[in-house]
Amino acid sequence: MPIATPEVYAEMLDRAKAGGFAYPAINVTSSQTLHAALRGFAEAESDGIIQVSTGGAEFLSGTTVKDMVTGSVAFAEFARVVAEKYPVTVALHTDHCPKDKLGSFVRPLLEISAERVARGQDPLFQSHMWDGSAVPLDENLQIASELLDKTAAAKVVLEIEIGVVGGEEDGIVGEINEKLYTTPEDALAVAETLGLGERGRYIVAATFGNVHGVYKPGHVKLRPSVLKEIQDAVGAKYGKEKPFSLVFHGGSGSTLEEIRESISYGVVKMNIDTDTQYAFTRPIVDHMFRNYDGVLKIDGEVGNKKAYDPRAYGKAAEAGMAARIVEACQQLKSAGTKIK
Repeated sequence: MPIATPEVYAEMLDRAKAGGFAYPAINVTSSQTLHAALRGFAEAESDGIIQVSTGGAEFLSGTTVKDMVTGSVAFAEFARVVAEKYPVTVALHTDHCPKDKLGSFVRPLLEISAERVARGQDPLFQSHMWDGSAVPLDENLQIASELLDKTAAAKVVLEIEIGVVGGEEDGIVGEINEKLYTTPEDALAVAETLGLGERGRYIVAATFGNVHGVYKPGHVKLRPSVLKEIQDAVGAKYGKEKPFSLVFHGGSGSTLEEIRESISYGVVKMNIDTDTQYAFTRPIVDHMFRNYDGVLKIDGEVGNKKAYDPRAYGKAAEAGMAARIVEACQQLKSAGTKIK
């Protein structure tokens, strides 16, 4: 059962929170990067989460097709087949979905999952993210509430975002300002609107200075203590310790100390994209520089077919990305914790 059932996914999230670790959530854009993610988790003996963004889903459908649902379905079905050969359990997730793409991304995928569940199958994806960071909090939570009813019915976990992740990812731009820090008031509003699990399971991407992409040290200031303030405020009102399962977005360039502190406050999922993109691409660049006269037909020569065969540099790229994922599992303390 390499692709988690709804019950196993719930167990994974609970195990992470209770065990003081978090799962790397790896963005993929192709079959090759999917294999790199599966390989990395297997080598780390870690379960994990593999996800596609709106742009990743569009890319997976073909660069002239550009249909997010087609790409997402193809990814999920392909993952179900190939993941069977890896000795770990993974959950499939869709990343940042803004308001203007709900109707062409998350909602159609939820309908597919609801139909699957009605037939006695598992949902297509185990979780979906609604990114309401660009709209007022009351509208964000109104949409989240509507989606929570649909995700619960489809046995899917909902991910929401309160606060703003700075920087840019797939055209979603967050300004670097005070909104990078979620407040206890924001968190209390979430609990009041969505409950704490009784209406359906959800996880919360709360922001504490997070920025997508890579920035030089000192450009932004992470304050993991914001997560503690949120958990304490909601926990005090509802009599629960660490009531939220939290998500860490925009973590590239974070120190190990910041990552570990965040986990201690209830982070169970950390998104990783920028670092794995580089880890995948860097070996390809190395291959091209070392074999430029083989990958190019220079001065009428025929080149070297073994050098320009995509498998030659694809293998190196997969290994490079997998190694970075092993490192992430070690940083997040999920290495060696796979469900037996």
